[in-house]
Amino acid sequence: MKKKLPPLNWLRSFEVSARCLNFTQAAQELNMTQAAVSQQIKGLESQLGTVLFKRLPRGLELTKSGRAYIPIVHESIERLVEVTDELFGQGQTRPLTVRSSLIFFTNWLAPRLGHFRRMHPHVKLRLPTNIWVEELDKESDMEIRYGINDRPGANCHRLTWDNLIPVCSPALLSAPVPLISPNQLSEHTLLHVDGYNEGWAYWLNKTGLQHIDSSQGIHFDTLISALEVAKSGEGIVLGRSSLIKEMIASGQLVAPFEQKLPTNEAFYLVSSNRELEHPHAELFRAWLLDEVDQVKNTDLSLDI
Repeated sequence: MKKKLPPLNWLRSFEVSARCLNFTQAAQELNMTQAAVSQQIKGLESQLGTVLFKRLPRGLELTKSGRAYIPIVHESIERLVEVTDELFGQGQTRPLTVRSSLIFFTNWLAPRLGHFRRMHPHVKLRLPTNIWVEELDKESDMEIRYGINDRPGANCHRLTWDNLIPVCSPALLSAPVPLISPNQLSEHTLLHVDGYNEGWAYWLNKTGLQHIDSSQGIHFDTLISALEVAKSGEGIVLGRSSLIKEMIASGQLVAPFEQKLPTNEAFYLVSSNRELEHPHAELFRAWLLDEVDQVKNTDLSLDI
C-alpha cells in the first residue's frame, strides 16, 4: 500500500527543527509554541514509523533516518517557496486572461492595447484567442465573442454596432469587366465565414438580391482569413464596419456598392457572474468600454 504523505505543516516543523536542532528556537521561527512543534514532530515520527531526532539534554540530534530524510524535505519546501513567490509573492497576482476573437484582437484590440498598458503598467495580461473554444472558457476571466446577447448567467457588454458591407480589392474595380453593380456578384467569388449567422444569404435576401446564388464561393473559419484573400483580389467578403475601417482608409480594400446593412450580431465582452472576480478585471472592462464610447462618438469620418 502506498504510504500517505505527511501533512505539510509537520514537514515544515521537521525542516526548521532540523536546521535549529532545538524545538524552542524552531517554535519561535514558526510562531508556534514549543509544545505544538514537539507534538507535530511526534506525529510525523509516528506516521513514518521511525524516530527522526535524538532528544538530548541541551538540544536535538538527527538520527540516521532524520539525516536521510532532511535533504529531500528541505529541497521540496525551498522549491515550493520559490514557486509560490514567483507566482504570487511581492504583491503579484496571476495574469488577467482575456480570450478574444482573432479578428477583433487583430483589427480592433491590438492597436489600442498600448494605451491600456500605459495607463495600467502593473496589470499582467494573457490574451489567447477563442477560435476553437465554443463555450465560455472557465479558465478565462473574460472573453470577447461575436454573436447576440443570449448568454444566461453571464455579464455581457456590447462593443460594436456594425454594418455589413461587401468589400474587395481595388483591382476588381479596374478589371476588364469592372465590378460596379451588386447584380455582378454572381460573376465573382463570394468569400464566406463559417459561424456568422448574418452571411451572404442574409445580406442578399435583405437587399433584394435573392436571385444571386449565395452558396457559391470559398468558406473560411475566420474573417481574418477571408479578408486576406479579398485583399489579393480573389473574391468579395462581407466586412463588419468596425473591423475594416483601417483597411478601407489605407486603400487595401474598397466598398464597391452603396448598400450596407445593420447587423443584429455584435462583439461582446462576456464574463461570468461568479462572486470572485480577478482584481484587475474591472480596470480592463472600464478601459475597453471607454474606448468603445470614444469610437462611437468620434470615429465617424468614413460613415460605414
